[in-house]
Amino acid sequence: MSTINYSEKIPNNVDLGGDRALQRALEQWQPNFLDWWGDMGPEGSTDFEVYLRTAVSVDPQGWAQFGHVRMSDYRWGIFLNPGDADRQIHFGDHKGEKAWTDVPGEHRANLRRIIVTQGDTEPASVEQQRHLGLTCPSQYDLRNLFQVNVEEGRHLWAMVYLLHKHFGRDGREEAEALLERRSGDENNPRILGAFNEKTPDWLSFFMFTYFTDRDGKFQLCALAESSFDPLARTTKFMLTEEAHHMFVGESGISRIVQRTAAAMNELKTDDVGRLRAAGVIDLPTIQRYINFHFSVTVDLFGADESSNAAIFYSSGLKGRFEEGKRDDDHVLKGQTYKVLEVQNGKLVDKDVPMLNALNEVLRDDYIKDSVAGVNRWNRVLDKAGIPTRLSVPHKAFHRNIGSLSGAKVAPDGRVVSEAEWTAQVDHWLPSAEDRAYVASLMGRVVEPGRFANWIAPPVMGINRQPVDFEYVRFN
Repeated sequence: MSTINYSEKIPNNVDLGGDRALQRALEQWQPNFLDWWGDMGPEGSTDFEVYLRTAVSVDPQGWAQFGHVRMSDYRWGIFLNPGDADRQIHFGDHKGEKAWTDVPGEHRANLRRIIVTQGDTEPASVEQQRHLGLTCPSQYDLRNLFQVNVEEGRHLWAMVYLLHKHFGRDGREEAEALLERRSGDENNPRILGAFNEKTPDWLSFFMFTYFTDRDGKFQLCALAESSFDPLARTTKFMLTEEAHHMFVGESGISRIVQRTAAAMNELKTDDVGRLRAAGVIDLPTIQRYINFHFSVTVDLFGADESSNAAIFYSSGLKGRFEEGKRDDDHVLKGQTYKVLEVQNGKLVDKDVPMLNALNEVLRDDYIKDSVAGVNRWNRVLDKAGIPTRLSVPHKAFHRNIGSLSGAKVAPDGRVVSEAEWTAQVDHWLPSAEDRAYVASLMGRVVEPGRFANWIAPPVMGINRQPVDFEYVRFN
């Protein structure tokens, strides 16, 4: 007897009710997922009723249904974008062949690795953000945190569906392991370094959702090109939700910058001590947080030269960002791309085969996209008449992966001595004092329409609701 009502409990468009083998796999996995959510999901939120968006189908009316939902009753669904029976592979060695609906045996291990690595980031984000609800700057922001959390949970379901559906016993074991690793755990950490960092405060959370969820956007876009059609269709639907996560980050930092600029004008000062005494986050501290989160995130794209990247592309497993818009042969043999290395105390360009540089290609696309958002924060400063400008550091700054790993490079791209790095690091990256100050601001504000002193209210509420709407009901 089935223990799950598949159409109601797990909204889906994958005929879950008609797939007995998949039902059995999920019946074993779902209780463990709920145990994990209870242990590692948003702390103390089980009985809250939150104004959440729930996906119930992939059409525009169905993928974003809003309403108050008890957090413990949220319905995590499984959705694939509509398929095209005639879809062809459009890059790599299989270009022009029919896209795969099943996993080709020779690509099985690599596809599983790609899916597991993507899947591992989703519960990791929830774990990193577990305690943030206790220090929310407003009810509006608390709701946005919970929306990000439940959607990371749904993205985990999306990857677990692929593992259960297409990878047999190996897939089931990998799906269990996704619930066993823990962010920052010494003995069983998450796979990627950035997902073992702490997210101790809301400035870090907004930076994470702006920079690190943007890495998610670029990785998902590359996977949405995959010749393995179920992966491509799954990740395309995930992208509709990833956009909200980046909005939370971009608008959150924008509102912090707006509040700081207002305080600078009120007090007629840019003095850090006076601004901190006024309880706002000074611009140099915001810049150091940008430097940290940007540099940790650009490492997520992997080594600048990678034989795995070449194999994934040539095999048709993972394309480039917006592959279809690129004006080349989509095979890339014989082409080159410039990567950086340190020679004689200077950063120099080096030509390497394009196929081996595809991590760097994706990283460079990401950097362009990141800069655009930072420029929007600068427009807030410009409008307030503040001459300071925020920026992303040079891509060689504070790197721990690839040929630039461990190189001492200043945010402006100068290669510096060990002594200069040591002397300046607290000007370039958040110091213990910065983190302690930001932590001191993190008091909980939950009265509808009220906001902590260090952040401005948003221009508008969620789904056309007023800013002072009751987004969370504390039962």
